[in-house]
Amino acid sequence: MNYPFIENQDKEVADALEGEEKREEEGLELIPSENYVSRAVREAMGSVLTNKYSEGYPGARYYGGQLYTDVVENIARERAKQLFNCKFANVQPLSGAPANVAMYFALLQPGDTVLGMDLSHGGHLTHGHPVTYLTKIFKFVRYKMKDTTTGEIDYDEMRKVAIQEKPKIVLAGYSAYSRELNYDAISSIAKEVGAVSVMDAAHIAGLIAGKVAQNPFDHGFDIVTTTTHKTLRGPRGGMILTRESEEIAKKIDKAVFPGFQGGPHMHQIAGKAVAFGEALHPSFKNYAAQILKNAKAMEAVFAKENVRMIGGGTSNHLILADVFGSLGVSGKEAETVLDEVGITLNKNAIADDTRSPMDPSGIRFGTPAITTRKFTEKECSRVAELMIETLRNKDSKEIKNRIREEIRSLAKAFPIPESFV
Repeated sequence: MNYPFIENQDKEVADALEGEEKREEEGLELIPSENYVSRAVREAMGSVLTNKYSEGYPGARYYGGQLYTDVVENIARERAKQLFNCKFANVQPLSGAPANVAMYFALLQPGDTVLGMDLSHGGHLTHGHPVTYLTKIFKFVRYKMKDTTTGEIDYDEMRKVAIQEKPKIVLAGYSAYSRELNYDAISSIAKEVGAVSVMDAAHIAGLIAGKVAQNPFDHGFDIVTTTTHKTLRGPRGGMILTRESEEIAKKIDKAVFPGFQGGPHMHQIAGKAVAFGEALHPSFKNYAAQILKNAKAMEAVFAKENVRMIGGGTSNHLILADVFGSLGVSGKEAETVLDEVGITLNKNAIADDTRSPMDPSGIRFGTPAITTRKFTEKECSRVAELMIETLRNKDSKEIKNRIREEIRSLAKAFPIPESFV
């Protein structure tokens, strides 16, 4: 029993928590935006800092009793700056979407324009999808891939749109895009039209921190927004990093608090501090490098089995596969069937998808979490083979039962670590 106090007080919640632990232990997590955190991060998240209100920033709080909250937040900020080679860090955003919203509020006036990646070509809801409230305040224009078989962005078209629309922000970043961006080209376009260059690095922050992906700051970007989970392997949360402009950093701080959020979640910031310390450990670079190797191993299997991958494969931690076009299985059905055998991933629209977002043509999966479990190329290749076998035999209970047992055996052989350093 891992939750004795909850078990004694609230058995329904305790049972759900125990069930989730068992699900994670016995299955394989392939959602590229999910990962496991260390026991140290979990301790920080469950610490006494959840009791404390800390509106403001270190040295300038609105409540008393901030001796230790200031210590923790300063540790998190300094480690973030070291990881990403920047001068300023705001670690208070509660998650990635609030970080993006605060960034918009810091830099824009109502009616101003943002140029970002189209959701259907890999962007994120907060990059200007019509369903979000952001589009009632700001104007969003979009760029896409020029070639979905290679993933190449149409930078010439991006420049034309930027010159025509004169955005205040040129936004890079994505949630379902598997290739490296040309940061030099994007930064140059932003400078040409007098815009601020922003990278939403939520998905690849850990790859950047681990030095296996390019750092946008090295290519002149002004701001990086990110989550602190996913590849960075910390608690669910967000942060906003500023390369060198103190003016921008002050606007960011004011937009986060008091502009958008109230009191920061100090237990979460403690978890961020611990996770950033883990990411500064030399072993994290090996972890980040293995994420890429494992993704390439899965890519090779899908290519061999003639399953179409958007962008032709991957240069990062994730793959977006057209399972409907290649295997005749919709994304929703694929998600459900794979969950039955203990493989968790998510349905996802592909570029110019003709199916609905809730039952699209694609699936999105990645390697951060299974790499945390010490999977190497061998195991990841096998998982990819089992995924395709499951989808090709989705109506065979016998085959799915056999695959479920193999997944359980794999999970047992590679337990979720409690410590990463």
